[in-house]
Amino acid sequence: MSATASTATSTAPKPDTEAGSATRPLRAVNIAHLLTATARRLPERDAVVRGPERLSWHELDMRASAVAAELRRRGVGRGDAVLVHSPNHVELIAAMFGVWRAGGVFAPANFRLTASEVADLADLTTPTALICHTDYGEHAAAVADAAALPGGTLWIGAEPDIQGAISALPQPDSAEPDEAVWNGDHAWYFFTSGTSGRPKAVVLTHDRLGFVVNNHICDLMPGLGAGDAQIVVAPLSHGAGVHLLPQVARGAKTVLPTSPGLDPAEVWRLVEDERVTNAFTVPTILTTLTQAPEAARHDLSSLRYVIYAGAPMYRADQERAREVLGEVLVQYYGLGEVTGNITVLPPEQHGRPSPDGVEFGTCGYPRTGMQVSIQDTDGRELPPGSQGEICVAGPAVFPGYLRNDEANAESFRDGWFRTGDLGMVDDEGYVYVTGRASDMFISGGSNVYPREIEERLLRHPGVAEVAVVGVPDPKWGEIGVAVCVAAGHAPVNTDELRSWLGDTLARYKIPKRFVWWDEIPKSGYGKVVKRTIKQRLETS
Repeated sequence: MSATASTATSTAPKPDTEAGSATRPLRAVNIAHLLTATARRLPERDAVVRGPERLSWHELDMRASAVAAELRRRGVGRGDAVLVHSPNHVELIAAMFGVWRAGGVFAPANFRLTASEVADLADLTTPTALICHTDYGEHAAAVADAAALPGGTLWIGAEPDIQGAISALPQPDSAEPDEAVWNGDHAWYFFTSGTSGRPKAVVLTHDRLGFVVNNHICDLMPGLGAGDAQIVVAPLSHGAGVHLLPQVARGAKTVLPTSPGLDPAEVWRLVEDERVTNAFTVPTILTTLTQAPEAARHDLSSLRYVIYAGAPMYRADQERAREVLGEVLVQYYGLGEVTGNITVLPPEQHGRPSPDGVEFGTCGYPRTGMQVSIQDTDGRELPPGSQGEICVAGPAVFPGYLRNDEANAESFRDGWFRTGDLGMVDDEGYVYVTGRASDMFISGGSNVYPREIEERLLRHPGVAEVAVVGVPDPKWGEIGVAVCVAAGHAPVNTDELRSWLGDTLARYKIPKRFVWWDEIPKSGYGKVVKRTIKQRLETS
């Protein structure tokens, strides 16, 4: 599939005559084979734990096979999309591998989306079947109105007497075979968070996911094995789902909390009880967990890798997390379009000094097999120390968005994927994300990049959270507004904050307004949603 292709699935494999008549299409490894192989090797070891429920790898394999058999019976085959809507659940994991085993494309929606938003995803992906948690009947009805669903609906978390309940599917005597797939076959429609508009479906193929799994083990969790365990504190529909794959590949146990929302007390208790060694999270969740008093009440010494990504993490929050957890933080920078696979900052590199004039830390060096290029608006590579757009090449880069030729044309230039993020590299190749190109605003003719302002404000003891946005102004074109959350009971005096910033920032960069809210709006993936902040400021 080319970078600008937008077909629903890859075509049937054809011989590559350009490489010689003897060349044949290359088989890819179905991602479901990760479970197949581990269940054979470690059948009785714990695979998934949730409350009192413990599934062995053999039991999880049989549950995935039950889903695969039912999907095949309902007509789901190679390349057919299966839309999935559910919070984290044991049956969600079985469904994930069952979809792949049947040859389908896993298309998981964030369970926090509204019914109409999920219906839009159905319109985009034209799913053959739906797998939905029983608590979201309204969403299932909206999807059924938007798509034909010839394969019908299967239900997660439903009582066995409910028609289509996954819990009632007959357990096979032996595992279902993994459907044959080829390089380029679609495996996952990874929906963007939609913070700048309607979500797009990032196409992730079996072969690219295979590279990412190996790279995660190599660069993020060296030595990951069957003696390890992860705890899931983010939706499996997104980055946490990708993080699950290397756990399955190496036979590491997955622990699912039972609380419907983030409960730091439960998370830290499970880390101690299940001897959790690794976790994937986003900066906002990591900050919440490490600020919770329960972090000091449990034995967290089993942790080896606490991996965070999805948005820049401010230095003040990093330092707090390191104080609480020790040197176990692993940062990576990446987008869904590159399956998170751009840079890595291992534990021993946290605290690395930044070049002169750079106020924030590095997000690490390029991941193994990946290349980063900082480019100007014409696509010319810039030298170290120069700010430009972060562009990426390598096996983790996606082949294109589903049915979106316009977005594909905008996202690739001369074969490079354009992230839309601004950054620079230093002389040793370490990457620094300086901001999102769309976050930049122009005040009085000068470019203002919010992140450097946010970093400084977060060093003030009275500021717990902050987001700086540009809003229209008749005199300056745009002005900066700092939306802050107080660290104490009362907001900090505005003049004090201006003085705090004035010592290190040019005057034109200092926000003209400071407002105080109880919380910063965030997406279902824990990212700050600046579009929502701007809309709220316009109406306030």
